[in-house]
Amino acid sequence: MILSDYDLENIIRSKRLGIETFDKETIRENGIDLRLSDEIAVRNPKLSKKMVFDPTNPDHVKDEYIIRKSDKLIVPEHSQVLMSSREHLSMPNNLMGFVEIRSTWARHGLSMPPTIIDAGFRGTITLEIINNAPHPIMLKPNMRFAHIIFATTLNEVTNAYKGSYLEQRGIKLPKLIKE
Repeated sequence: MILSDYDLENIIRSKRLGIETFDKETIRENGIDLRLSDEIAVRNPKLSKKMVFDPTNPDHVKDEYIIRKSDKLIVPEHSQVLMSSREHLSMPNNLMGFVEIRSTWARHGLSMPPTIIDAGFRGTITLEIINNAPHPIMLKPNMRFAHIIFATTLNEVTNAYKGSYLEQRGIKLPKLIKE
């Protein structure tokens, strides 16, 4: 079942769903908007465009991104960056979320692969943003950028999220993929 604004207000008020830096204005008809933090991770310009990136190579992964803080978050044309939600979530064991970009940003040329927030997850949400436009796009901290639709599971999960992104604060860079 997808939660409505009424359901979300009640679950937040009862502290079953924790949201640090929560703003009631971000509650929508059937979800909550996420605002951007002041960080952006851009691809390392030292990596050659001719290089074949190997996500199983620790040297490649550690040098893939450079994280910067700024009051102007510039997403270069035809590129992918990582950003983070300002909000830190504490998900109960019977609630999960689907994260998508807000449609206005998509109409400006940005896209984002769908992100799932697992039951039991705690942390900020790292957003993978792709600029499909032929020009850079400027974003600013605190802008409403993504939207979470929350759904309840039929039962509490017995294996709550315990992955490597648990308790992340800010942008969490991709982990090394093990063969």
